[in-house]
Amino acid sequence: MNTRKTLLSAAIVSCIAFSAHAQQAAPTATDLDTVTVTGIRGSMEKSLDTKREANARVEVVTAEDVGKLPAHNVADTLQRLPGVNISSSSADEGGFDEADRVSLRGTSPSLTQTLINGHTVGSADWFVLSQGNNVGRSVSYSLLPSELVSSVEVNKSSQAKLQDGGTTGTVNIITRKPLEFSKQFTAEGSIGMVRSDQAKSNDPQYSALFNYKNEENTFGVMVQGFSQKRELRREAQEIPGGFFQIGPKDPVALTNPDLIGVNVPGLLGSTLFEQTRERKGGLVSLQFKPTDTLTLGLNGFSSELKANNYNRNFMMFGNSFAKVQAPNPGYVVKDGVLTNATYAGVPGTNYVVYDMIYRESKAKSSYVTFDADWQISDSLTAKFQAGSTKGTGETPRQYIAEVTLAGGGGASWATHGSGSPIDWNVGGDLSPNGVTSFGTWGNQQVTAEDKEKWATLDFNQYFNDGGVLSSLDFGVRFADHKREALSPEGATPGDIWSALKNGATSNYPNGFAGDIGGTFPRNIWYFTPGALKEAVTNNSTWLAGNDGPTGRHNYGAEWRVKEKNFAGYVQANFRGDWWSGNLGLRYVNIKQDIDTYNAVSNAADADVSSLFGMWERMAFQNKRNRVLPSANIKFDLDDNLVLRVAASQTQTLPDYSALGASSYGSDLNRTGGGGNPNLKPTLSTNLDANLEWYFMPRGLLSIGAYHMDLKDYIAFDVVSRQLYSELTNQLETYQISTPINADGKVTGVEVAYEQPIGEYFGVNANYTYANGTTAHTWSDGSHNLLGTSKNTYNVGAYFENERFGARVSYTHRSSFLISLSGTNPYYQDDFGTLSASLSFKATDWLSISLDGLNLNNPTYKYYQTAAIPTSFYSNGRQYYLNFRFKY
Repeated sequence: MNTRKTLLSAAIVSCIAFSAHAQQAAPTATDLDTVTVTGIRGSMEKSLDTKREANARVEVVTAEDVGKLPAHNVADTLQRLPGVNISSSSADEGGFDEADRVSLRGTSPSLTQTLINGHTVGSADWFVLSQGNNVGRSVSYSLLPSELVSSVEVNKSSQAKLQDGGTTGTVNIITRKPLEFSKQFTAEGSIGMVRSDQAKSNDPQYSALFNYKNEENTFGVMVQGFSQKRELRREAQEIPGGFFQIGPKDPVALTNPDLIGVNVPGLLGSTLFEQTRERKGGLVSLQFKPTDTLTLGLNGFSSELKANNYNRNFMMFGNSFAKVQAPNPGYVVKDGVLTNATYAGVPGTNYVVYDMIYRESKAKSSYVTFDADWQISDSLTAKFQAGSTKGTGETPRQYIAEVTLAGGGGASWATHGSGSPIDWNVGGDLSPNGVTSFGTWGNQQVTAEDKEKWATLDFNQYFNDGGVLSSLDFGVRFADHKREALSPEGATPGDIWSALKNGATSNYPNGFAGDIGGTFPRNIWYFTPGALKEAVTNNSTWLAGNDGPTGRHNYGAEWRVKEKNFAGYVQANFRGDWWSGNLGLRYVNIKQDIDTYNAVSNAADADVSSLFGMWERMAFQNKRNRVLPSANIKFDLDDNLVLRVAASQTQTLPDYSALGASSYGSDLNRTGGGGNPNLKPTLSTNLDANLEWYFMPRGLLSIGAYHMDLKDYIAFDVVSRQLYSELTNQLETYQISTPINADGKVTGVEVAYEQPIGEYFGVNANYTYANGTTAHTWSDGSHNLLGTSKNTYNVGAYFENERFGARVSYTHRSSFLISLSGTNPYYQDDFGTLSASLSFKATDWLSISLDGLNLNNPTYKYYQTAAIPTSFYSNGRQYYLNFRFKY
């Protein structure tokens, strides 16, 4: 017997049975819980008025005026809602100061679907690993400034009419439309500046909106644009790949057998990352009503983020010496970790490897849609939408210098658990004159493309006979999606070092990593980006258009996933005197074609070859069919008390790179990742209940519980595979993490509280508990679910009168499993962020605001175990001053 389907069917049947006996005739319920940011008090009142009428579990934040969301990124705002988590990265780029991914209810971001105006948006990332190797189904919110937003809907319970793909929920970003404006002509704009205190930079922020509609309200056009620049500097200690274990066959095991199985840091880095982010784009929207019953729309959107960056990582080279050299007597082993050790200098041994990597990077997202909304009759409406979207992430050039230093200088370290940086030091000549060897790699073009074309047709049939069945929604959708990673050309290096060794240098900033703490090298030199770029460019041969054995077409970095998705649904909407709800089925038919490459050592087995090695082409096909049921019901128990119950099945396809990615790895620690084309979609059986008490005007206390039974959730296993090494120019054995299916479950509780205090003050708070586990056993013995924070909470307070406004909010998220670092599970530790906003309405057409983000200057901490840290990041505070104009 299929237990999941049995439980779900029982829940849905219970809802139907109760509905059949309930009384009839009530106003149609509103579908959204809306927060309008024109005034804090008014927004809370409207939010609660509409929330109690909603049929499904939906949270919404709305910005009526351009740029008035209480944050400068859509994800930053959503994190203040109950059950919503944010993260600042999509791969191994570490923690940043701006939220980039959104997830719901203790799961990974890939299980949360993000749409714009109800349709998919093509997305890609600026970070090179996210362009080819770690490619999920989540959307990069770095491309979506808050100025675009009319409202953002977070659907926590499923309905058949919602697009499938969000196992745990769907985020729908709704843009503004020309005919929705109250005035015939509207002009809005903002001029501002952002201060990044750690980067010591002040940068401009601009946005503008112009809207026109005729007097008859039958034609309208809106043009919106934005241009935003920000300098970013991140100071860190990193341990790339985590700690490794000394094996019984390592040379040091012969002299020191007590070190067998002991964990040792492979690379200990003092890391400086600097980046310039320039985001430019806009939205054009046209609406035309040729008749009173037909509205046509045409929309086009584009956003481009230029994100050139320079990463410097000055690392103690534990991988080089700790396996072969014994530490001095007096070393300490505690909890399986070599916590204190000193290594005497050995001539010919390099104790430092130093990477300087300057990348030209950018990401772009765009779409074009055509919409038709037709009122066929008084009781029947039809909506049609067709469109295409494209996302592109590019790293066209990478300028890399990898040098070794501290020859014969020795090294030492002392660990202090996962909560504090490792104290470490190296001896010898650490200046440019102390370079003992030079290497370069990765000057390769990397491109990610994400494309989709789709069409949807939706109908709504109203019934005005006073019966229980109030309306019927039904429709179909077809989408053709393609995601691919490309690396067709690159540069063969020449004698770069002769040109670079006397190039211009600079130093890490004064006070580097002072907020992190710890004792490790900080007075570090580096080649300037200009010197590095010039030396690499002038002493390399760029090979383009050569797909043969003498070219730099890196087939091993390429893959493609093509998907065709057909869906049809029917949803019945019911109502009674004191209840309302819906019941529906959604049928999904998916075909996947997956193309990838596998490295081979025998030329007879190879289909293609280049300077990177030889590969055979691999092709796979998957077909998936499924019917997804859903039911939502709301009971008005009395004038101030509402109960909601929901049950559904939802589905998310595996990440694109999880299906298609060829194996890849780091030459320094011989670890990496790869795909698994045989992965199954994740199917979740969901139960949800929520009780809401509206105890006073603008006052709410609610408590809810949810459970998700996740079949074929995604976890990771480690296997050995042969990959081509750019250091040894031959195939080597790497430890590769590969995705696998493993069942999981999440059970949680959500609590929300809002209350005004007097006429001008108010408070709000929410708390989410999520207990997630998986049947998979990680190498650390745990059964943690990817992305699950057990505790998340938000607290806030506000003041507002006719002229002045102020708000302060604090968000906290407990630790959660991210993925594998090398072959080891690694986690992000607890963190909290403090934000505040001040506003002043100078005139009816001018308002001034000052927002502060990350005011507590959090240090983002990552760890492998309680005894083994992975990284520590400091980004500083950000301040936004804006002058907003409205006509």
